[in-house]
Amino acid sequence: MKIGIIGGGIMGLVAAHQLSREGLHDLTVFEKDAQPGGLATYHDYGSFTWDRFYHVLLPGDAYLLNFIRSLGLEEALHWRKTYTGVYVDRQFYSVSNNKEFLLFPPLNLLQKCRLALTILLAARIRDWKKMETIPVEQWLIRVGGRKTYEKFWKPLLLAKLGDAYRRASAVFIWTYIKRLFEARNSSAHQEQMGYVRGGYKTILDQLAIQLPQRSVSLRCNVTVEAIRAAEDGGMWIQCDGVETHFDKVIFTAPVSVLEKVADPALIQLQKPNQSVEYLGVICMVVLTRKPFTDFYVLNIADEQVPFTGIIGMSTLVDTAETGGYYLTYLPKYVISDDPLLRQPDEVIRTQFLQGLYRMYPDLQPEDIVEVFINRAIKVQPLQVLHYSQLIPCVETLHPDFFVVNTSQFVNDTLNNNAVVKHMMQFLEKHEHLILQRKAAITGSVPSMQAV
Repeated sequence: MKIGIIGGGIMGLVAAHQLSREGLHDLTVFEKDAQPGGLATYHDYGSFTWDRFYHVLLPGDAYLLNFIRSLGLEEALHWRKTYTGVYVDRQFYSVSNNKEFLLFPPLNLLQKCRLALTILLAARIRDWKKMETIPVEQWLIRVGGRKTYEKFWKPLLLAKLGDAYRRASAVFIWTYIKRLFEARNSSAHQEQMGYVRGGYKTILDQLAIQLPQRSVSLRCNVTVEAIRAAEDGGMWIQCDGVETHFDKVIFTAPVSVLEKVADPALIQLQKPNQSVEYLGVICMVVLTRKPFTDFYVLNIADEQVPFTGIIGMSTLVDTAETGGYYLTYLPKYVISDDPLLRQPDEVIRTQFLQGLYRMYPDLQPEDIVEVFINRAIKVQPLQVLHYSQLIPCVETLHPDFFVVNTSQFVNDTLNNNAVVKHMMQFLEKHEHLILQRKAAITGSVPSMQAV
């Protein structure tokens, strides 16, 4: 059976990996960029290669961890105690364990109790649809109080959503709290996070070795121009002017791409009056000769600082893996049409370095080895009020055409564990359809085991 997979990000690669393990040979993955991986791809920083954008593993990332182990990378997993901080009133505070969390100095005892109540309440909520009817700012102030919101929650919202947090629903903080506290060790109540030695390049390199051994072709730097149904069954994919026939096609790219390349006869697309807004990110990567932060994550509550968080990757990753230098990410999330995303690198560099020196006056220009500016225009949809009613509803009208992408994440934060989970659930749900033709040939349908 020939299967075409559109999109070589983590979602498409998981599909190829899993289906090829089931004995479905002759798969082709089409990726428009020169490197696979999508937002999880890597970057050449000169003396070493590491992730273009920051990523981390949590102990509760069961789907992602199982996927990594299935690649034979169990020994490459590395875990370390980490620290989370908040920068507020030009002071640094650690909130890395339950004791520090409860002793958070900017809050009094009553405010700390309301902070704990907010977390407990969010952890017990099951009906997420009610949460998407309430602005996240309104819900946090109502439950925890304004002072708790301003000193603790607002920096976190700014770090993850930028100024767009004002339009986000409470679903965002509900999903974030669930994932955030998976990083706490149940016995020590201390954060623990992990990574794969060599970063996501290790994972992508392993896939590049294993997939061809199972008759999977990974075609990068190619453009899919059209997808249409074949008269005798299956699908035609036109790529760089050449049409190739496939028995099944799985489409993992954004809906905006789907509209451009798919024959209208293949899909029924219901779009609401209000279009989905996407967040983009500017992420400045700084290499330094010495460390300047003790925190893996530092959320910032200071409007004079142009970025909204600091990710001290070298508090997690050994500097032996990063050329002996300290690796730090400075992200700023904005709506995807924000002019800031189109500013020249030098403008971003100047603004961000000014903010960094403001926070760390002991950091000197000679301490900085190099600065890199990475950008992504569409990182994730903004979960605004009633988001589940705003996402385009895609119904495929052909039995050999399937669509699954991240725009359908209505009650999940966008992270690689969620991506793997959704693809695995999709494959299990559609097992009888994807394997249909093979069953007709062999007389049996193999079971899709979890990765």
